Amino acid sequence: MKTTSVFKGAATALVTPLNENGIDYENFERLLNWQVDEGINALVICGTSGEGSTLSDEEHRAALKFAYDVVGGRVPMIAGTGSNDTAYAIELTKFACEVGYDAMLVVTPYYNKATQNGLVKMFETIADASTKPIILYNVPSRTGVNIEPETYARLAEHPMITGIKEANGNIAKIVETKALVGDKLDIWSGNDDQIVPILAAGGSGVISVLSNVLPKKTVELCNKFFAGDVKGSMDMQCEMFDLIKALFCEVNPIPVKAAVAALGYCENYVRLPLTPMEKQHEEVLLECMRKQGLNV
Repeated sequence: MKTTSVFKGAATALVTPLNENGIDYENFERLLNWQVDEGINALVICGTSGEGSTLSDEEHRAALKFAYDVVGGRVPMIAGTGSNDTAYAIELTKFACEVGYDAMLVVTPYYNKATQNGLVKMFETIADASTKPIILYNVPSRTGVNIEPETYARLAEHPMITGIKEANGNIAKIVETKALVGDKLDIWSGNDDQIVPILAAGGSGVISVLSNVLPKKTVELCNKFFAGDVKGSMDMQCEMFDLIKALFCEVNPIPVKAAVAALGYCENYVRLPLTPMEKQHEEVLLECMRKQGLNV
């Protein structure tokens, strides 16, 4: 028996405020509270945007615990616990379950990759160890491996696998997936430029980079669609397109970290191999933010 949806609407794939000394907990707390106050539907901690891949194990666990305690149950909380080391993904998943997270976001294995059979075995093994729902994260542009629709259909039979963050960019494949899994898996857009198309394909919302900067508007876009105002939702998608494009003109989370820093919620600090945003790109990003009414 599947659990109910973890969330509907917009979840922020939140940046992790960092400085040369480690995690900046003072700004982290301010950022978390601002997101909740702005009406975000859920939060993802220590995912790609949160630089989970370059946090130490101690930092990763500390960030998860801190964020969960600050939010205090005000919105659903999703922990980034994926890894290309399945045993480590299981350890992080068990930890986040104990902390109290509502769900886990588990990315496909990067670098070592996997066959489709390997993906099924890996995800099922992690899900077997979890007491909370698992959201599969498919982002082949970063990992080099894609979850095929038939593979989703196999994974949908596991009682703890309940959703997909889909960032493969292929609407036809997403429609095929929906046709195969029906209501067994929620599908959230993993690309901010495809929120409305994926909603139209039966999606449940978005796990968003954009909402780091415009949480209220990203929620509003989803709510318009759910209320039947498809044109209004698509108008918002188009109106925010230039900002979305600017947020991905360099590899995520370089631009969004610069954007959140411009809003005053963190330092513009990313860990190697990432480097701060190039000046000419940052100027375009800030102009796009100003056009959205942000004071930067």
